[in-house]
Amino acid sequence: MREKAIVSWSGGKDSALALYEAAAEYDIVALLTTVTSGYDRISMHGVRTRLLEQQAEALNYPLDPVLIPPRCTNDEYESRMRAALIRHRAAGVSRVICGDIFLEDVRRYREERLFREGFTGVFPIWKRDSRELAHRFIELGFRALLCCIDTHVLEERFAGRVYDETLLAEFPATVDPCGENGEFHTFVFAGPNFTRPVPYALGEYTLREERFGYRDLLPGSEPAA
Repeated sequence: MREKAIVSWSGGKDSALALYEAAAEYDIVALLTTVTSGYDRISMHGVRTRLLEQQAEALNYPLDPVLIPPRCTNDEYESRMRAALIRHRAAGVSRVICGDIFLEDVRRYREERLFREGFTGVFPIWKRDSRELAHRFIELGFRALLCCIDTHVLEERFAGRVYDETLLAEFPATVDPCGENGEFHTFVFAGPNFTRPVPYALGEYTLREERFGYRDLLPGSEPAA
């Protein structure tokens, strides 16, 4: 019998690739996502919850949103995440799939602060070359776009762009191809494990904190291109 696992899910390409790599080995029971209450959007990525729901439906996995307040403190974040994890542990889940690539402090934080209730973190793409991962993601047939950018390293024109080989070639040399240093975040709208594409339309561009540029994504009625 395969061990039960949940996925630390952002809706972006790294968590999508980690899910894809782990699905053959683990029984995936849910996608665990933090959603900012009041905004009704994926925390950090800024993607509307309705698109997140459609994404989970297309992947055919249950969605477990963890609501956190705006300007959430670390203590409150950890409290709400651990409450969700404890609930899954009671249902027999023992593994958490994560899409981290090389940030040691992030992995250590997860393992030391969050996975203390009988969980083991699983990191399917850990320490793999970012450029190779970016090409693999595209070659597998995943489709994603940049929903958030750090304007200190990327120009506004990159927000809303499809994540493909053309885009990778345009990135400045200082930008990690997977955005592992926070240069950008993505929303995956199609892939080899999707039953159908997630329809969307591009909305307005918004700059927040004089740094982070968000391209709003609107739920669509037609399959995404």
